[in-house]
Amino acid sequence: MKEILVTGGLGYIGSHTVVELMMKNYNVSIIDNLSNSEIFILENIEKITGRNPIFFNIDLTDYNKTNSCFTKKNYDGVIHFAAFKSVSESVEYPEKYYSNNLNSLLNILRCMKENKVDNIVFSSSCTVYGQPDDLPVSEKFPFKEAESPYARTKQISENIIKDFVNSTSFLSGISLRYFNPVGAHHSGLIGELPIGIPDNLVPYITQTAAGIRKELQVFGDDYDTHDGTAIRDYIHVEDLAEAHIAALERMCENKMDSEYEYYNIGTGVGNSVLDVVKSFERVNKLKLNYSVIERRSGDIEKIFSDCRISNKKLGWATKKGLDEMMNSAWKWQNNISSFLKG
Repeated sequence: MKEILVTGGLGYIGSHTVVELMMKNYNVSIIDNLSNSEIFILENIEKITGRNPIFFNIDLTDYNKTNSCFTKKNYDGVIHFAAFKSVSESVEYPEKYYSNNLNSLLNILRCMKENKVDNIVFSSSCTVYGQPDDLPVSEKFPFKEAESPYARTKQISENIIKDFVNSTSFLSGISLRYFNPVGAHHSGLIGELPIGIPDNLVPYITQTAAGIRKELQVFGDDYDTHDGTAIRDYIHVEDLAEAHIAALERMCENKMDSEYEYYNIGTGVGNSVLDVVKSFERVNKLKLNYSVIERRSGDIEKIFSDCRISNKKLGWATKKGLDEMMNSAWKWQNNISSFLKG
């Protein structure tokens, strides 16, 4: 049974990937410093899977503590999620993002090199493409000027991984460039749980519907889109979790075409902010209180993916649509509303 180390494994995408790994009979160890997650997620992972992952409460910017985790097991691979992820916060506090996101990755790679761990799947982002000239976005597109410090840390991180792979005979890496993960596990036991005011659209929608927020603020309705609001490629988090397993298996089964690869992970379909709002209202039979305000710094107008390469090379494709995303997100919100109010 393969041993996998998941950093940020109690976070939103990390916890869903941990569940998927465990359901496929991987042994999982988690590193998470709980800066943007909650310990009860660990109990809910056990409720879903019937097993408990090993948990280390470690800050990855501490090299010695990080390396101590690598000495506990002979890991077959690492899935690295742990990073700060707010676009708007990164614009305000760039030093926080460069320090945390880059140093944590460097420590992971140093530990992998020292302990002869072969494979890393990296949580990247479609923001590495900047505002693309053409749509849909293909992996063949080059990086453009980053629209935020968060996006720039992802660009730099991918280059760091590539350099480590090129300098290390045994190391392989795959970067997964996510588009916009939303929704929650079908059990309603894990989902997106932002600390404080949500920075992402869907948790703000669900908290507004639950009465926790007064109204949803839509950032701009003057974009060049069908309804004036920004367009994104929204992907169900369970589909996204499965992409990590596909990437991990591609590495472990020696199917890679080169020692470093990167893939778009999305649906290939663009939906606007108001498309998402209308889907949420429709499937959950609710009316949402929202208003339009000025554009948000760091946001791009529209982006959605070309998934043909990832579909072919990873043998993976999305299964769930926008309505399923909105239904599962509301189910999760109903389960944790009392916690958020507290």
